Amino acid sequence: MADETNASETSASGPGDDDRPDALSRLDETAEALTVLRDFFIDGEPLDDALQRLADTASRAIPDADSVTVSLMDPARPRTAASTSPELIEVDEKQYSADRGPCLESARTLRPVRAVVGEHLDEWPEFEAAAAAHAIRAYLSVPVLLPSSNSSDEKHLGSVNIYSHTAAAFDPFDEGLMRLFTTAASVTIASAQRWQRSRDHIDSLEKALASRAVIDQAKGVLMAVHSCTADEAFMMLVQRSQHENIKLRDVAKNLLDSIAGS
Repeated sequence: MADETNASETSASGPGDDDRPDALSRLDETAEALTVLRDFFIDGEPLDDALQRLADTASRAIPDADSVTVSLMDPARPRTAASTSPELIEVDEKQYSADRGPCLESARTLRPVRAVVGEHLDEWPEFEAAAAAHAIRAYLSVPVLLPSSNSSDEKHLGSVNIYSHTAAAFDPFDEGLMRLFTTAASVTIASAQRWQRSRDHIDSLEKALASRAVIDQAKGVLMAVHSCTADEAFMMLVQRSQHENIKLRDVAKNLLDSIAGS
């Protein structure tokens, strides 16, 4: 990892550095991007919408950032939740499929990873080929950690991935700026994630209540037809569910649909 980082730093400090904005200007750009992210934060915003806002504003934070994607490290499989250039999702996807690349390196080490395309053919051939196909010359991936009352319990959410068509685009100062940006932005993301969990929980409760209503109606029909108790009617539904290998709610719904149809 150390060799890769050093190689990127060497390549990123080429002749083109003299044309880059000075440190104060770059810090101002990051501060302005954070202000935009804060001012447009919407309470109760879905997580993917918040991540898209993060991608849009991150592209303003770093000079030469031509495109930005945001990777989520879902337990099943990583996914790209937001992008300023949808065609570059392919570069992310190649890394996920191969289970290697600077994005995943950042996720596993929880440290920023900079890469100059063309210098990591042995380590990340899939990433290299996909990046070259889209004329990407430099790449910076920075982990996003959600805050916790105990800093050692910070939760890794994913990473912000920055693409540039300029090989000398990123340097250690840009890396530091993006760490500052993602640290500040993590508060917004944490709020969106809490809202998403609450929304998912409410949706689950609503579905459970709807299922209960359908099952109760089906029990009522069986009680009327068979002159049985509520427990006996419920057992009829359970037995049919097991026999047909379908969910209890679907058994009840099918029963009600058949009665409505007749």
